[in-house]
Parts: sequence; C-alpha cells; structure tokens
Amino acid sequence: MNGFDFFLIVLISVIVFIVTRHTYINYRRKRIIATPTDKTWLQILEQNLTVYKYLPHELKIQLHDLMKVFIAEKNFEGCGGLEMTEEIKVTVSAQACVLMLNRKPNFYPNLYSILVYPSSYFAKDIHHLSFGTYVISQSFRMGESWKAGIVVLAWDHVQRGALDMDDGHNVVYHEFAHQLDEEDERHADGVPVLRRPSSYVTWARVFSREFKKLRKDINKNNLTVIDEYGATNPAEFFAVATESFFEKPMQMKEKHPALYDALNGYYELDPVTWVINA
Repeated sequence: MNGFDFFLIVLISVIVFIVTRHTYINYRRKRIIATPTDKTWLQILEQNLTVYKYLPHELKIQLHDLMKVFIAEKNFEGCGGLEMTEEIKVTVSAQACVLMLNRKPNFYPNLYSILVYPSSYFAKDIHHLSFGTYVISQSFRMGESWKAGIVVLAWDHVQRGALDMDDGHNVVYHEFAHQLDEEDERHADGVPVLRRPSSYVTWARVFSREFKKLRKDINKNNLTVIDEYGATNPAEFFAVATESFFEKPMQMKEKHPALYDALNGYYELDPVTWVINA
C-alpha cells in the first residue's frame, strides 16, 4: 500500500465517521422531539417567562421542541450551594432557545455545561501587563460565557431577566449571544456566522457605525436604547444589542432601524410583531 492509498483510506474513514455521527445525532434528536412536552414545563414557562406569553403559537411549539433537545444534551450544574431544579433548567433553556427560533438550530455545538449560582458571584480577572507580568483582581458577575464550552449564570438575574422583558437586560440572551458569536471558532468579535457571505459586508458596516454612535452618545451623556456596556468592545455590543432587540424591539426599530434590520435578518425573528399582536 502506497502513501496515497493510505491517505485515501483514512480520508474515507473520517468521512464515514462524520456522516454516521451526524445521522445518529439527527435520529436521536428526532426521537427526543417526538416525546410529549412535559406539562410542568408549560406551567414554568407561563409563570417565569414573560416573552412566552407574547410568542405566536407556532413559535411556542418550536420552542418546546428546541428545549427538549437542549435539556437532553447539555449538562446543568448548581454552584455555590444552589440545588439544580427543573425550574432552573426550563427557565434557562427557554431563553437560550429563543435565540434559535425560526432558524436551523445548531444547539450551541461548542457548549457543554451551564453552571448556575444562586446570585451574583465573585470571579477572578487576570490583566496581562508587559514583560510577562499580570495582575489578578476579583469582581462580582451575573454571568459569563467561556469559549471552553461553559456558560455561567446567576439564578436571581436569570429570573429577573425572564420576568421583565422591557428593561433591556437579560443575562441569558447576553451570554448565549456570546456563544453564537464564537461558533465560527474565532474569538468573540461581534460577528456570528451569517447565512450568506454577502451579508458580512452589510453587517460590518451597520455594526461598526452603530458601535461608534453608542460610544459618542455615552460620551455626550445621551440616553440610549442600547445599554452602555455595549460600548466596551464589538463582542459586547452584539450581546447587548441582542438583549435590546428582544426586550426593546419597538424602541430599537424606531431609533436604530438599520441595526434592527440586521438582527432581524440574522435571528429571522421580528419581536415588534409579538408586541403589536399580543
């Protein structure tokens, strides 16, 4: 056997493995979706998730199916003494799955575990300086997204964000937007995977302009629809803009129509219609 034949055998084996694995995953997911929706879930959704009451019926059915797969595939862990419950899983999963509605779902392929603390928690910040030196500090956090496949959340902020859909703050939307941002295997940069290559030019133009505008508005102490934390960097801008898109859709569409249209094209959802038709 020459080198080319060996390479060809290895290549075919890899392709067969990938196709077989993909087929098995799809088969398993279809079986999970076919199971009846737990009635307890519906009660939790009605009680904990305000946006659920606004969703059209067909989107609610989609959401149930997405949640079934998400909960079956992801690992949930309570931290800081928090006992993991069905209520926590359902409340977190529902909001994470809202970001997948109406699109071909990838189910956050790089994500393995969701860690949930009872409330804001201390986390270490490492600031690298020159010549290999660094400074370690601590800060309170209500959530974070790690490229290593972990999302960390504070349960009290999850609850607050799920109930109040008008304040523009939702820690689950924020951290899972970071997960979407990193699906292209790059560092979070505010550019998720778009359906069409041609969309990247428009996305870059709109987001760059809106990011600069937010920074200028903050410097002038102007009131903004988008939280000022979005001015930190492009990745945070995308995450914060996602929060506003779902929680302040009418204000965003009025004040930032091009940004709303870009997010509408990416998420393939129009939250304004949910509010109008509610």
